[in-house]
Amino acid sequence: MKACVDLGGTKIAVSLIEGGQELSLAQASLALQSRRVEPTEKAGPPDTVARQVLRMLDQACEAAGVREQDITAVGVSSCGPFIAVNGMLEISNPNICGGMAGPARGLPNDWVSVPLEAPLRGRFAEKLRLENDGIGALQAERRWGALQGYSHCAYVTWSTGIGFGLCVDGRILRGKHGNAGHAGHTFVSDQSDALCGCGNMGDLEGVVAGNAIARRFAGSGYPGASALFAAAQAGDAAAQTIVDELCRVLGRGLYNMVATLDLERISLGGGVFWNHREYLLPRLSAQIHGKLPALTDEFELVAAGLGERVGDFGALALVS
Repeated sequence: MKACVDLGGTKIAVSLIEGGQELSLAQASLALQSRRVEPTEKAGPPDTVARQVLRMLDQACEAAGVREQDITAVGVSSCGPFIAVNGMLEISNPNICGGMAGPARGLPNDWVSVPLEAPLRGRFAEKLRLENDGIGALQAERRWGALQGYSHCAYVTWSTGIGFGLCVDGRILRGKHGNAGHAGHTFVSDQSDALCGCGNMGDLEGVVAGNAIARRFAGSGYPGASALFAAAQAGDAAAQTIVDELCRVLGRGLYNMVATLDLERISLGGGVFWNHREYLLPRLSAQIHGKLPALTDEFELVAAGLGERVGDFGALALVS
């Protein structure tokens, strides 16, 4: 029995799976058992998130009639960035840690990082594999989804935050602490209302992420991404103007990644994008295609093959 943890800024999902190393997509879908989902806890001491993960794993085992000793591997696909403290990774994520941008971010804590690897490794020792969620999703998309057969590719999530998983020459890029792909924190704007939770003003996440849309446009009558996109699709001219600008900014970020890494394909997922993908995908693609054909003529932007479950499969890919 293996445990899969998808840890995000909005929610945590825990699943148990049975199966070998070579699961097909159909087998992997059937193997996921005892799935539990909770909002990510953000109040209390800094180890709150790790304790929540351990509790959810205990509850999943109890529901499945499995002993903790029967778990042979634990894959944790977690939002980042990570920092190393005494050789163990901690999460320094702007949608979890309220101490990064201060009270203006509106989170109910003053954390600047939260321990993750040490508490989990204390329970599961060498059974634990921890990766950034962009890398987990990338591996899942390459194994079961829209990136199968591609050696120069990326997975991008447009969700609560903005994250990338990158693969060049068939090799996944990780960086010194596993943070390669945090292009959501590259600067793209001088917008004075685009405060990211990391403290940056005007980075990609601060401008277009799901949490940023809610903060920036609630005063204009669009309390969140779903309301904004629904209004745009219904013909609201003001909403359409906003969405076109969001797609211009994110599309340029995607183009920059294509130009930098010479990519063949990007698969795009995440809750903000997925629920409105038919409307958003052509608008994003238009920001890439037609620019410098030597880099873009053989490039393709597609919706994630694993859809809304890419996070679950990302954790599964780490242990199967």
